[in-house]
Amino acid sequence: MKVGIIGGGIGGTALAWALLQKGIEVAIFEQADAFGEVGAGVQITPNAVKAIKGMGLYDQLLDRAFYPQAIVGRNWQSAAENFRIPLGQEFRDHYDAPFIHIHRADLLELFATGLPAGICHFGARCTGVEETATGARASFADGSAFEADVIVGADGVRSAVRGSVFGETAMRWTGHMCYRALVPTGGVVDHVSPDSSFWMGPNAHVVTYYVKGGEMVNIVAVAETSEWVAESWSTQTSREEMLATFEGWNGALGRLFADVDEVFAWGLFDRDPMESWVRGHVTLLGDACHPMLPFLSQGAGMAIEDALVLAEALAASPSDVPLALSRYEAERLPRTARVQLEARERGRTYHLPTPEEMAARDAEYARRAREEPRTTGINTDWVYDYDPRAFAAGLRAPEEA
Repeated sequence: MKVGIIGGGIGGTALAWALLQKGIEVAIFEQADAFGEVGAGVQITPNAVKAIKGMGLYDQLLDRAFYPQAIVGRNWQSAAENFRIPLGQEFRDHYDAPFIHIHRADLLELFATGLPAGICHFGARCTGVEETATGARASFADGSAFEADVIVGADGVRSAVRGSVFGETAMRWTGHMCYRALVPTGGVVDHVSPDSSFWMGPNAHVVTYYVKGGEMVNIVAVAETSEWVAESWSTQTSREEMLATFEGWNGALGRLFADVDEVFAWGLFDRDPMESWVRGHVTLLGDACHPMLPFLSQGAGMAIEDALVLAEALAASPSDVPLALSRYEAERLPRTARVQLEARERGRTYHLPTPEEMAARDAEYARRAREEPRTTGINTDWVYDYDPRAFAAGLRAPEEA
């Protein structure tokens, strides 16, 4: 079997790594001149950590990780805790994995570093994909083409593969925009707790957490706006604009924001879940098929889960690609659709506009904290419980029986 992967981001490189571990021939095509990720943090929740375990990269992941003490919900003004989910040994034992923070570039490096240089093709902008008699063919802007048994579009929210094979669909502007920034701290500091902190206020929320082993703080500050903002990770804005947007919020946040040198503005767009993302010998992965709002911290995690499941499906049915791809879709589409829709709903519950609505929400958090301490607040048991390794075990079971 030969697989062509369009896109060299986290999902594409994770898939390439996973396929190589199965002895499957891979070629990866990235339109940039080298692998690269934006300066931003990412939260890797237990479900995604389990996928990385399944790829044999667990120890290398931990070498790059920061371990938060807890997930904490805070009042936007007083910093009072609305909920706290401890992330210690009991949490890790329950999910068979930790909750970690990592820089996006470090996560990409985890998968990309071990890829043989000969399989990576840079400066390759895909212009379309079509089926052939025995597989699929990807075409590129320089006039070249590549044929394989399977073509996988892992080329992000503006996926050329999705547009070519499944048709173009417009993304929906959500009315949310996100300020992203990294602040070097040189270690844990008094005004930033070593947690994944959710600060919830009227029509806005802020998430702060450490990356780079505690040497930097990642800021994700989401606000509602009536003005359209581009869906881009590279649009710069000013520290002053971010400070003005969150004027009146807790002083610890103001101090952190004041230390920012570079701020990026990211417009948040959304798509409904797809009904299918398999067509013949072509499929999609990650943001190409299930772009999602960041409110459950699952964008990278879902792509990593996809990568392991797709690799296992192809390895289990190397002579029957349609069967392998149908198994992949059946396993992944319902889960990612639920995460997409639930992340959309969090955009509402995190941004309640009135003191009365926020008080009622926080009272519910407090109730859960007493009765269900592990699921309080963001209520993500169903996300973290999932183990993509079980899919592979299910494929092997009939043969072993």
